[in-house]
Amino acid sequence: MKKVTPRERRTFLKAGGATVAGLFGSTSTTAAQTPQKPAMPTRNLGRTGYKTGIFSLGGQAALERPNNEAAAVPIIDRALDLGVNYIDTSSIYGGKDRWSERYVGQVMKRRRNEAFLASKTKERTKDGSLRMLEESLKLLNTDHLDLWQLHDIGLPEDVEAVFAKGGAMEALLQAREQKLVRYLGVTGHFRPEALVESIRRFPFDAILLSLNAADQYHYSFLDELLPLAVEKQMGIIGMKVPGRGRLLSSWTPPPLERQQRSWEGAVIATTPGPLTMREAMSYSLTLPVSTVIVGCDSIAQLEENVQLAREFTPLNEKQMSAIAHRVEPVSKQALFFRFVSRA
Repeated sequence: MKKVTPRERRTFLKAGGATVAGLFGSTSTTAAQTPQKPAMPTRNLGRTGYKTGIFSLGGQAALERPNNEAAAVPIIDRALDLGVNYIDTSSIYGGKDRWSERYVGQVMKRRRNEAFLASKTKERTKDGSLRMLEESLKLLNTDHLDLWQLHDIGLPEDVEAVFAKGGAMEALLQAREQKLVRYLGVTGHFRPEALVESIRRFPFDAILLSLNAADQYHYSFLDELLPLAVEKQMGIIGMKVPGRGRLLSSWTPPPLERQQRSWEGAVIATTPGPLTMREAMSYSLTLPVSTVIVGCDSIAQLEENVQLAREFTPLNEKQMSAIAHRVEPVSKQALFFRFVSRA
């Protein structure tokens, strides 16, 4: 993979604001709103033409916890009330019981036409993926997904498996032909090379990728992957915006024993980060993304994130550089997901 120089990265970041406004059609339709309650700005989801709010609801946090309906379902309902129009989930969120899809499905039963609904298959075969899709549609109480994605493409072996004869790509194409899904996507947070290869092989409509202020320090997605996705006019969905909280000054590192028992323990964190959520979100939204997804633990957290999105103003090059510089000491803990063993 080509190594991007710091100057080239700065040039790309500097162009980010203009790219956001031009390619993604950033809007802030505030005419009918009070100054205190601006509408959610929207951007084009790549070639799909769908205008998604710049903040979208992720299917993790409260939405993947077992027997958490009392908290999860109100969060989803409130998100739609606040103008969030993109909901992300997956067939593996919440384990084998697929709690995330169950909670989202309870709301979709009543409000399906209010959301662009995305889910994923972690299966690498055609048959396995079609079984995942059948159950996803059942749990989500819908006859179609707006976006179906290959989940967590991180290694060359993943690429070879999904594109092989009888691989998951055959399932995606069949599902689209049968109108069980409208658009096709790919996701990943581990390393950039496999995702670059995937979107070179097939014209996916969208990509979900990790993009936070620490990105440039370890296996950067900014160097080649993000510019390529922009070039291909894909819908670009950013995730891991606060690095599971590890970029935030309000975050308290869990006890060592708890970290060691979780996937975040791939990099043990001993200190909070330096950023506010406003800074973390503003950094990611200044990049040429269509939207960012964030999982929420409470309605209060959801409302705070929606308000930050409503108030978003693109950062300039100096501000972007300053934020990236501040997070360098905690960059590895904020990108822990790029160090999880895949052996």
